[in-house]
Amino acid sequence: MTFDPTKHMLVPKHTKLSDSDKTKLLGKYTIEGRQLPKINIVDPSIAKLNPKAGDVIKIERASETALIAFYYRTVVE
Repeated sequence: MTFDPTKHMLVPKHTKLSDSDKTKLLGKYTIEGRQLPKINIVDPSIAKLNPKAGDVIKIERASETALIAFYYRTVVE
């Protein structure tokens, strides 16, 4: 039996953005993917998403003021 970190209560929800969503996000903020904070391709919390370098991961965290706060990370090797 192996441990699945995505099921742990302290690990926020991670989702891989589609190419069109990635383009919209980068266009909205007029930035390039390399300007986002990075997340390593071997990070256990995104392993099930089958990430590739350059993908953008959306992280949903609980927030006392906003209820849910969204964070974005670019996958790097």
